[in-house]
Amino acid sequence: MAVRVNDKRSNDMSQAALPKMLYLPDTLVNWPWPRAINPHHEEVKAASNAWFHSFNAFNPKSQYAFDKCDFGLLAALAYPRASPEHLRTGCDLMNFFFLIDEYTDVEPAPVVREIAGIVIDAMTHPNKPRPEGETVVGEAARQFWSLAVKSASAPAQKHMIEAFTDYLNSVVQQAIDRDSDTCNTVEEYLHKRRQNIGIRPSFVPIELGLNLTDDVFYHPVIDQLRLYVGDMVILDNDMASYNKEQAMGDDRYNIITVVMRQFNTDFDGANHWVTKYHDELKANFLRTLTHVPSFGDQDKDAQVQMYLYGLANWPRCNVCWNFESGRYFGSKGLEFQETRMVPLLPKVEEDTKVGLCGEAVVIPLVDELAAAL
Repeated sequence: MAVRVNDKRSNDMSQAALPKMLYLPDTLVNWPWPRAINPHHEEVKAASNAWFHSFNAFNPKSQYAFDKCDFGLLAALAYPRASPEHLRTGCDLMNFFFLIDEYTDVEPAPVVREIAGIVIDAMTHPNKPRPEGETVVGEAARQFWSLAVKSASAPAQKHMIEAFTDYLNSVVQQAIDRDSDTCNTVEEYLHKRRQNIGIRPSFVPIELGLNLTDDVFYHPVIDQLRLYVGDMVILDNDMASYNKEQAMGDDRYNIITVVMRQFNTDFDGANHWVTKYHDELKANFLRTLTHVPSFGDQDKDAQVQMYLYGLANWPRCNVCWNFESGRYFGSKGLEFQETRMVPLLPKVEEDTKVGLCGEAVVIPLVDELAAAL
């Protein structure tokens, strides 16, 4: 089986040093916001997936892998109160993230920088035709944003362009780090990851129907709440994705690996460190939530509460999707969610890997990796 992979071995620890069963802590015990899902999700997801498939951006095997990830489910969990129009923007955004990730993860920094520039130009000028022969990412970006702006408030449009630009610039930096085999400290990693995980753009669909003026959106308390939620999502994502990434030799950019290296600890020690930090973030979010001020207007305060619900829902939606989709745990996600124990996936042998890019990207399925156990 040929699979996409970064050719650098990222983890200083050998697989023999990892436990045969990886423990996944339940980080959202007592989190006050339960799982919720948008009632329009099936119809909207179908339309968004049809749009995504129309680009023929991947080979059939990778298109199948995309379907197994079920990014429409992620959007439905992330935006449970969104209108069908705004949920469509959320679905398209999650699908578009997948396209960017898979096209840039396999490329050197100069190519990633070119792709980032194309996306920024397409979103800044969504009515401008894309040049002949350009990567499909450009036209996908243009179509995504030209539809989204039809139902997005002016502040939300501004925040998306700001957040997406920062996200893309950080993806370029990630490619630079990958090319140079850079090892980040925890502080450096989190600083970069807050941008390239895409959580800031992912918050924008929450506010598509809101008018969050600058005095609200950039208020220090609101900023702090976004930071806490974003870091929770980073930690949960990395704990869920670690097993697949270590199997592919692509785990350098993961908080578990960063903590193991920096603090000279093993997987269990890193897991404990990350869980403790996650608990601190939860406590900080709940405490800071009590300090949200009134902005002197009943309607504005009501909009703030709707936005804060959307932020608070994100850690829950992210964890639910990690287990309910096939992205990280294949067909056994719900079983692992119950047992909290995941069998260590075997390393993919070097001679079975092929570095592929663009439409030739081959995305490994977790169930196929697990079949070698």
